Amino acid sequence: MPFAEIVGHERQLRSLRLSLENGRLHHAYLFFGPEGVGKRTIAEALAKSLHCQERRFDFCDRCPNCVSIRDRNHPDVHMVEPQEGKKEVSIRQIRELTERIFLRSFSGRTKIALIDPAELMNYHAQNALLKTLEEPPEKSTLVLITKNSGVLLPTLLSRCLRISFGLLPIAEASLFLAQQKRLPSAQSQLLAALTMGSIGQALGLSEGLVEAERKKSIERYCALPESDFRSALAFAEELASDKEKCSRVLQWIEAWNRDLLALQVTEANGLIRNFDLMDSLRQHAGLGRAEETLAVLSELRRVVDALQKNYNRRMVLENFFISLACKNHSEGRKVARPRG
Repeated sequence: MPFAEIVGHERQLRSLRLSLENGRLHHAYLFFGPEGVGKRTIAEALAKSLHCQERRFDFCDRCPNCVSIRDRNHPDVHMVEPQEGKKEVSIRQIRELTERIFLRSFSGRTKIALIDPAELMNYHAQNALLKTLEEPPEKSTLVLITKNSGVLLPTLLSRCLRISFGLLPIAEASLFLAQQKRLPSAQSQLLAALTMGSIGQALGLSEGLVEAERKKSIERYCALPESDFRSALAFAEELASDKEKCSRVLQWIEAWNRDLLALQVTEANGLIRNFDLMDSLRQHAGLGRAEETLAVLSELRRVVDALQKNYNRRMVLENFFISLACKNHSEGRKVARPRG
């Protein structure tokens, strides 16, 4: 898959290819943006373009070097990520990486290292990497990949060339899912809308089981005003025990509230992500005010920020769900259950 076949991010790809052609690749990059939009794909494409045996300033994805990079066994391309069973990138991993990239290149070409996700480097690991960025070895490039650059040391960020990545247009993501991944058109449209153009997240949701989980999670969220506090605590406990599921469900709850806001403010159906639940969205939108929905979205943002800072997950979720139940019980409101 050469550069021309990568979906979206034309400006970012153009900048990287120009640097390749001019021989002015930066010694360190920070690729940051939402999860699942292709940051790692482009970082690996950059590595392949540096070592491809068939193409110059591009890659064929078929030659021995491209294949070995894809299989993660190329001697001049290093991937650093949390080890199995670990939650962070350790200082030992960074020190091992530093030793490797200071060695002479096996191929005589540029050595490249990818750290993903970079936000999982602990404080000591970041400091160890800082020394390498201050005095980088010749013919080497480091790429830090992150969805949350706010947790990285400012001194680390200042030594990286930052390239931001955004979500793909929903229509473009939907077309890719339908043509390249051979998903049914209706499913590709729904997945692209739910993830706001994040192909990586869309592929993670492509299984029917996860789609059923989304509907069930939104139903439980919408039932909070009619439930006792034990139900809110149980919901929080369930999500707190599974970090990945917690992240998914909070994204679905946020999308649900954004859809409500779109209906309450503009009545614009074209902005809706959960369009398979449109009837319930309309019913629910009529039971509240835009100001209330904005308040929930604001609180959701605080919840996500707290979880990114590694606050106690269960406590954060309990406070959020109980506050919703308390507020809605005091108002005596009932809500429409989502129906798919």
